Amino acid sequence: MADNRKLGEILIELAGLEPDRLAEALQTQQERGGRIGEILVAMKAVDSKDVTHALGAQLDIPVVEEIDTNTVDTDLVRRLPINFAKQQLVLPLGDNGDELMVAVADPLNTFVLDDVRALLGRPVRPVLAEAQSIIDGINRLYDRAAGEAEALVDDLEGADLDSLAQELEEPEDLLDTSDEAPIIRLVNSLLYQAVKERCSDIHIEPMEREISVRFRRDGILYEILRTPKRFQSSITSRVKIMGGLNIAEKRLPQDGRIRIKIAGKDIDIRLSTVPTIHGERVVMRLLDRSSVLLDLSDLGMAEGTLRTMSQLIQRSHGIILVTGPTGSGKTTTLYAALTKINTPEINILTVEDPVEYQLPGIGQIHVNEKIELTFANVLRSFLRQDPDVIMVGEIRDVETAEIAIQASLTGHLVFSTVHTNDA
Repeated sequence: MADNRKLGEILIELAGLEPDRLAEALQTQQERGGRIGEILVAMKAVDSKDVTHALGAQLDIPVVEEIDTNTVDTDLVRRLPINFAKQQLVLPLGDNGDELMVAVADPLNTFVLDDVRALLGRPVRPVLAEAQSIIDGINRLYDRAAGEAEALVDDLEGADLDSLAQELEEPEDLLDTSDEAPIIRLVNSLLYQAVKERCSDIHIEPMEREISVRFRRDGILYEILRTPKRFQSSITSRVKIMGGLNIAEKRLPQDGRIRIKIAGKDIDIRLSTVPTIHGERVVMRLLDRSSVLLDLSDLGMAEGTLRTMSQLIQRSHGIILVTGPTGSGKTTTLYAALTKINTPEINILTVEDPVEYQLPGIGQIHVNEKIELTFANVLRSFLRQDPDVIMVGEIRDVETAEIAIQASLTGHLVFSTVHTNDA
């Protein structure tokens, strides 16, 4: 039964709060605002555990002393974006009959509970827990969920995509909308097949009546699958969960990153979603981290080309341009060249959009045009950083080209790429 007394009065009884400290806190609250419990904790008049128990008594909400993450279903965790969970301090704990028990730090925020109810698709019942306890639980659970997802993909034996698409159309799957196993298998199979075929990008494109899935291989897009329109939301949500994006936000573009292991290979995936008139469009850029650190001799160059390239990258000045379509290996070639010449005796700086792989001993800058951190502006700054070697991820405009050429003529070795339809 709820306690109608004020929180301060309950703390006097439960935690031995001194009345004069309560009066001091109330005065601070009147002058500066804020919550009385947080003010008392800041004054060290009580600790956060006392406030949590007092709030539980006041609102008649159970209190969880310690969150046991071993009993929590990671499927629930995957449906709740980690950024949302950390920002709102909520964590699903498990079933309680027809309801889901959800640990919260602020049970009075009914908007958050409504969001959790919408995301999980179930009625929820809040239980109280300390903020730090929830954060610790989130970290443990999401680490476990990520590990299980990686293991699931790594164990995948390359299921047939057409059969999985047909499985999605089976009546039992349509009736049981809470069963996401076919969706998970489909997304994992797409990733597996894309890596196996050395594709650079996966496009998931909503249309008026269906969804098209295309792979980019050797710079050209190929359609490999079409699925019914009714599975669009589930497929998109699955990918967004893997990338730590907000699945409730469908009106704005979002960017994220996924790290998985497929067939023993560490894969980085750059994720982008944009809203279209037919729903969210998803593009995933795949980067095989194991291929980034290849030696130049592993790139398949002809013997004469390899000999020439090895000589060129040892020069003290000049410009080396790698050209080709998307996914042809331009960045991989530049990384291999930089790795070969990377020694403590030379200063190497790179400007990239984005930084696809971190190279030890090399200064790397991520372009951010929103704050005018452009290729051209970064290049100008580089010239004052005493570089020996400069790598520009891509020459996209005349200004960047002019500065790169100027740098190559003033005692710097410059590497860059230019996008072309073929080599």
